[in-house]
Amino acid sequence: MSFDLSRRGLLAIGAGLGLTGMAGWRSEPDIVLYNGRITTLSDHLPEAQAIAIGDGRIMAVGSNDDMLALAGPNCRKIDLGKKRVTPGINDAHAHPIRSGMLHLRQVACDKNSIAALKQAIAERAKSIAPGQWVLGFLYDDAKTERPITRADLDEAAPNNPVFIKHRGGHTAFVNSMAFKLAGINEDTKNPDHGEYFREGGKLNGRMAERAQAAFTPFTNVQITPDDYRAGAEFISRYLAERGVTSVCDASGGALAMRGAAAALADGKFNTRLYVHFFAGDVEKAIDAGLRTGIGNDWVKTGALKLLADGSISERTAWLAEPYVGLGDFHGISVMTEEECYRLSRIAHDAGWQIGIHGNGELAIDRVLKVFERLQQDAPRPDPRFRIEHCTVLNVDLIRRIKALNAIPVVFGGYVYFYGPIMKFYGEDRLERMFAMRSLIDAGVTVAASSDYTASPAEPGMWLQSEVTRRDYQGRVWGASQRISVMEALRTATFTGAYASFEDKNKGRLEPNMFADLVVWQKDMFSMPSDELISVKPERTMVGGKWTYEA
Repeated sequence: MSFDLSRRGLLAIGAGLGLTGMAGWRSEPDIVLYNGRITTLSDHLPEAQAIAIGDGRIMAVGSNDDMLALAGPNCRKIDLGKKRVTPGINDAHAHPIRSGMLHLRQVACDKNSIAALKQAIAERAKSIAPGQWVLGFLYDDAKTERPITRADLDEAAPNNPVFIKHRGGHTAFVNSMAFKLAGINEDTKNPDHGEYFREGGKLNGRMAERAQAAFTPFTNVQITPDDYRAGAEFISRYLAERGVTSVCDASGGALAMRGAAAALADGKFNTRLYVHFFAGDVEKAIDAGLRTGIGNDWVKTGALKLLADGSISERTAWLAEPYVGLGDFHGISVMTEEECYRLSRIAHDAGWQIGIHGNGELAIDRVLKVFERLQQDAPRPDPRFRIEHCTVLNVDLIRRIKALNAIPVVFGGYVYFYGPIMKFYGEDRLERMFAMRSLIDAGVTVAASSDYTASPAEPGMWLQSEVTRRDYQGRVWGASQRISVMEALRTATFTGAYASFEDKNKGRLEPNMFADLVVWQKDMFSMPSDELISVKPERTMVGGKWTYEA
């Protein structure tokens, strides 16, 4: 790749972004939005009718009469028609920039049948030369009648190697030609922290975690700076259409920051981005002087990102008890405690936030041990440790999370979207999975996320999933973890901002905050809970400008 990840190159990122403060106030607002039902999430004025906006920030919130009285002759006055308005949605963990690129380059495999998926693969194979790789993303093996197999992919593309990534990112599916090129055969042993799955002793085409590394030299195709810019531009439009005004890129690193900065310079990036760095890049970033929070109002350096285990949707999370129906399989650990601590300590000492992926109880226990050691060996007053996903919990884990004031960043829509795979966890375990009720009741700050592409960045889906705990087929999983619409909204807005140290600037609609908000087509507070998925934006505003209008 033609990217400069040297100290000079990383310094250029920081210089290019710059550090900006709050813009100077105008004497009158640019815009007054009035005649609305505005949920501010402010402790001082939870509900309002109108809001005055100037220089991209909120000047005042209050009644129609008071806000309209602030309007001068050049102020735009917009009648909201009693529509519900909330702070902009903050997706606290996703993979937006790379997802944008994948939409532009790879086969979208979000199909509902093996036949449809094979057809999509075959069509791409016909459009390229024999021997070239067919790459796909967005596949969900719970949405097809069965998981796709090596034999299916052989039939779809007999003259091309195929590599399809599960939308969760932790497993992939390949054909025989791909196995051959990667040097994987029936005698190949599973690597540490990975697995090649077999049926009847034969490779079935599915692999998990670090087993995918053998294919990286073939699938990591040449990506240019313009690809990252185009991906950032695409995903910013995509998110605006869904009411998402801020997003944490949970693994983007320097390349995502550059892509977003380039699209921002072109005036085509309108999403606030908080970017995690994987361990391979963070030491270079530290040497370059980067740390958590460096950037501007639009693109900022986030946390060091590490992984302790696998995936919920792909059944590789590291569980205390075996999966239901999968023998004695407990999932996959992907990093030792000592390696996790060593890397975390380097970043922690350099002023970085730490965010570690942990899904199963065993992984979350490992993550908490690392955080506890960091605070014992090198205490910091407000590290805001993040547990990315933090899915399967118990009483003791929640107690330790609260003691650390760590922040679980939980899947918002998984119960709804991944209903068919919940059977592998079982009803009893689901009573402590995606455990927002238990976390909120324990006083823990919890943020919602999509992990896109792992699940859709659809706030209505998050609300319905969290409030009803009902999947798209109508089955309830873990009813004891239901939360209210207001609680769900808070996890999708303010607490996401808190998780990125940005709660002084966004997540509520009150004076001095960014004018990031959504006008909704339907009122989420006055509709049946099983219809919340239909809640869509009418308009999305970021920094006082409309970025989407239906």
